[in-house]
Amino acid sequence: MREISWTITDPDGVHARPAGKFVELMQRYSSDITITRGDKTADAKKLFALMKMRIKLGEIIVVKACGGDEEEAAAAALGFLKEHL
Repeated sequence: MREISWTITDPDGVHARPAGKFVELMQRYSSDITITRGDKTADAKKLFALMKMRIKLGEIIVVKACGGDEEEAAAAALGFLKEHL
């Protein structure tokens, strides 16, 4: 399992446009990928679940990838977060 932590720097938090692109990117991987904020966890491959978390500026999220391509999935997630959120 690969795990990364990220503090959201986008002033709008995780809003629809980057969330949709993130979900689309994560759907390319076969690994199970989740996002956790506090006590809430969502499937990173489901847009509604991610949007329901209402992640805001300054909040810390943890992305976990578990599976055959977890290294690639975690690296892609980190790259996306650095560039967009």
